[in-house]
Amino acid sequence: MKKHVNWRQLSVAVLASLAMTTPVYAAEITHSQEVELGPHKTAAKEGQGIGTIEVAPESQTAAQPAEAAAPAAPAEEEQPRYREVRRNGVTYIEKVGKKKLEQEQEKAQADEEQLEARMTQQKEIQEAQNKQLPGRSILQQSVLSDYDITTQENQYAKVEKESLPFIGQTVTKVTLEGASHEDPAKLADVLKMPAGTKFTKEGLQDDIRALYETGWFYDIRPVFTKVPEGVQIKYQLEENPVLTDLDIEGNTVISTGDIKKELDLPIGKVLNSRDVNIGARKVESLYSQQGYILAKVADVRMQPDGRLIVQVAEGVIEDFRVKGNTKTKDYVVIREMRMKKGEPFNAKKARRAMQKIYNLGFFEDVNIRLNPGQMPNTVSVEVSVVETSTGTFGIGAGYSDADGFLGMVSIGDKNFMGTGDSVSARWEFGGDSETKANFEVSYVKPWIDDKETTAGFTFYNMTNEYVDYNRDGDEIARYYKKRTGEELFFSRVTDNEFITNSITLKNRDDKYKKPVSGYGTQWFEAGQNGYDYIHEYPDDFDWDKHERMKKNFGITRSITFARTLDTRDNIYDPREGKRTAYSVEVASFGGDFNFQKYQADYRYYYRMGKDNVWALNLGAGYANGDMPLSQRFSLGGSDILRGYRDDQFKGNSMVKGSLEFRYPIIKKVQGVFFTDAGYAWSKEYDESNYDLGKLKNSVGIGLRINSPLGPIKLDYGYRLESSDRGGRFHFSFGGQF
Repeated sequence: MKKHVNWRQLSVAVLASLAMTTPVYAAEITHSQEVELGPHKTAAKEGQGIGTIEVAPESQTAAQPAEAAAPAAPAEEEQPRYREVRRNGVTYIEKVGKKKLEQEQEKAQADEEQLEARMTQQKEIQEAQNKQLPGRSILQQSVLSDYDITTQENQYAKVEKESLPFIGQTVTKVTLEGASHEDPAKLADVLKMPAGTKFTKEGLQDDIRALYETGWFYDIRPVFTKVPEGVQIKYQLEENPVLTDLDIEGNTVISTGDIKKELDLPIGKVLNSRDVNIGARKVESLYSQQGYILAKVADVRMQPDGRLIVQVAEGVIEDFRVKGNTKTKDYVVIREMRMKKGEPFNAKKARRAMQKIYNLGFFEDVNIRLNPGQMPNTVSVEVSVVETSTGTFGIGAGYSDADGFLGMVSIGDKNFMGTGDSVSARWEFGGDSETKANFEVSYVKPWIDDKETTAGFTFYNMTNEYVDYNRDGDEIARYYKKRTGEELFFSRVTDNEFITNSITLKNRDDKYKKPVSGYGTQWFEAGQNGYDYIHEYPDDFDWDKHERMKKNFGITRSITFARTLDTRDNIYDPREGKRTAYSVEVASFGGDFNFQKYQADYRYYYRMGKDNVWALNLGAGYANGDMPLSQRFSLGGSDILRGYRDDQFKGNSMVKGSLEFRYPIIKKVQGVFFTDAGYAWSKEYDESNYDLGKLKNSVGIGLRINSPLGPIKLDYGYRLESSDRGGRFHFSFGGQF
């Protein structure tokens, strides 16, 4: 037999219990708070530039329960009506016909008359007892009829004193009726006003509350029987319906199966509203663990047929707004958000988006604020930024007796016209004819499609002076080399947004030009780290006809494949995370050289305390085939092996390592302690060069300055090799590893 909610016989105490707070689950933003999302919460204070995700205040955005739709009635006089009662977070829907409503209206009037008669009767009995006349047991039911939920508490206050005349009397017996699912003895254990205690209004309310909190009942009516010894209480319990089916609505990012698993509600059993509440918390926790911090169980409804509908509100993004940008286009910021309109807000993606936006290099501060949307259960995401200068301009000039007037102009903008594109150009002019009209132009355009594909190109025609060293670090030649060519590259972020694949096409022509010293007057056999064996040779030597030199200078046509995993929190000044990169360059394709070049690079960052950072860099490389000396691996200088000359060690194989401890000195200035190790060698010339005992080592200190011209590195490295102890200063522009 199907049970229905009995609205017309709610007890006085039950009506009072309606004043208790009932949990309502809804996706809502109700107060101002900062959501903890990891180290970026305080990064802005630390100079990192990445701020917080803040939830803005709002009155209420909770989902409003929808009106239950009534099915069409077979006959007008029997058109059904639906009523709702919410108990312990579950809304129970009862189907009530017209006849039943009329009967209840008649009963309401009878109840009022009955209540008045009982009050008179109680008064007569009390007078009889005062006169010590024989007493008798009287059944007293405290009932109210047809009062709306919102007015029941006031009505109860009017009749409370008259309808609960047992206050202070002894409870002689307590029985529970209607508990078919739960053992009455176990239910009795939750009562705090058992037989033998004094009857109180608070005790009655507490016991009704305790019975409701078991989760098994949607209606509880206490019935009181007056006896000479005091009062007997019988709780008439209306059990929840049997759960026949479970429907999940509103979920898009978590499967229905996973949500049902968290709810863990058995089909075919009496519904327990406490289990529903516990399951709802688990569902919300599941969403939160995956970053959906605004997702809530908005509503739970039990249909007349026993079907439970769980409505999930996932906290959908209504729109994006960018604040504080004067140059940068809105779309440049919004496309880095990793989320779209209509998708649920995800705090993990938002934190990553702040990293990505800051790593663009266009802003010195980035924050995200969540504001309530226009529609219920939606949020407007506001990205607040503070722009920084992105354009560069440089000019230089000089004069010498040998070369005459020399000039240089460079210009660039990594946020060209606010589009996020990067453009740069460099022009060198004047001086010797060999170095006239040097230029280099590059352009990079990110997001050429909606899959975050980046494309770029570089053209160059540069003639510069180069220095070659032998294995002992001695200068053996100084000459001009002309480098012309073009490079075209593409990259794309994978489904794992921390991984990027790229491909680079290169066409490069290296030509030996005017000798300064060494070459042109002497002949050097190619060997370890450059040239070793010196032979006198006439000044008019025809370099283009010499086979050895032709192998060192010529056209290189290659394709490079690379894969990078980058989880660093800040690419300009990393404090946490790692970066792993692998690349393979294959050269042939009609060029003068045929070789394969393999490289691996690993970087790891560990924050110690608030501002101190340990930074580790390890790398290795290997090349085989016919590769020109100018493109072999090189070590020495400001990047690795500080304390040695720039590119002092060259070879087809290479290992390197560097460990740094970075600490703040003042704002925008860091101090560094470091140690470097590494070596480069060529197996074809000396098999013993694989001996890692030949690694070069150095230690030193340095400064990192974040200047308006860009990052500046100033290091002093000290060589630890016993036969070559000494130090060297290094000055360079650019970020650290």
